[in-house]
Amino acid sequence: MVRQTEGMRVRSLVSLLLVLAAGAIAGCGDGDDATPAASATTTAAAAAPKRPVTPALCRKLDDAVTGRVQDRALNELSGLVQSRADPGLLWSHEDSGAGPQLWALTPDGRVLGGVTVTGAQAVDWEDIATGPAPSGEGNVLYVADIGDNRAQRDSVTVYRIPEPSPGAGASAPAEQMVLRYPDGPRDAETLLVDPRRGTLVIVSKEISGGRAYSVPRFTPGEATLRRGPEVAPVFATGGDVSADGRVVAVRGYTSLAVWRRRGGESIVATLRRAPCTPPTSLFEGQGEALALNRTGTAARTVAEGSPAVLRRYVPAR
Repeated sequence: MVRQTEGMRVRSLVSLLLVLAAGAIAGCGDGDDATPAASATTTAAAAAPKRPVTPALCRKLDDAVTGRVQDRALNELSGLVQSRADPGLLWSHEDSGAGPQLWALTPDGRVLGGVTVTGAQAVDWEDIATGPAPSGEGNVLYVADIGDNRAQRDSVTVYRIPEPSPGAGASAPAEQMVLRYPDGPRDAETLLVDPRRGTLVIVSKEISGGRAYSVPRFTPGEATLRRGPEVAPVFATGGDVSADGRVVAVRGYTSLAVWRRRGGESIVATLRRAPCTPPTSLFEGQGEALALNRTGTAARTVAEGSPAVLRRYVPAR
């Protein structure tokens, strides 16, 4: 055993203090200590901007014919929407010249029933949308009588009814909202309804690309639409907002434009941004209808013709 002298003890104590001090300095700087390095990485990751999520429908799409409408007389179906209550139920209607009637369809083409919209007229029905009832109980359907091929109607009308059962025969009395454009008559075939805020957006059908016109919410009576941004695609023939409110889509005869909403922004704000488009064209002939599923990851369409063909589009695997 070696006996330590007083000098040795002092030198040992000084050495220990120097080691501790060096460790403390390393911990405060950018040395090899793991904890500060992890903290810096976490901070940098939090500060980095998040990449926008690309909507599923902007990828290459696979399409499949799911059915043909069994009633061959329904040869001008121009609107389509998926029921919020029953994903296996689709609501549709015919184009100009037909009566104020909705048709309940299944994706394989079975006709579950026709429902007359009580108190409504059908000048030129072009699109249909759905949303939660204002009371928060149940769901409603919006029918857009907005077609105007010659751009000469002084006003257009959107009807709202509680979603009926397919075998109801007739709906509850329809509420109606008469709308005027601030810059003169427009032909339009697209109605978008925000399930979060209740905003109604009509997209005009034009060769140069459409334009969005909106009102804050459905209010029975009359109102003037607010002029909004230009919207792709050219010759917009239909559109939809997913039931969760996150995805907005507008179609043309062969094209599809898709937006993913950011946070709590309005539908109009969403439409101000450039959409993404899938590298897949919608070759359907006279295709004027589009219905998104609840999350906006798949879409259904029906084309005019006899028999009318129902299709489903999903991202390719």
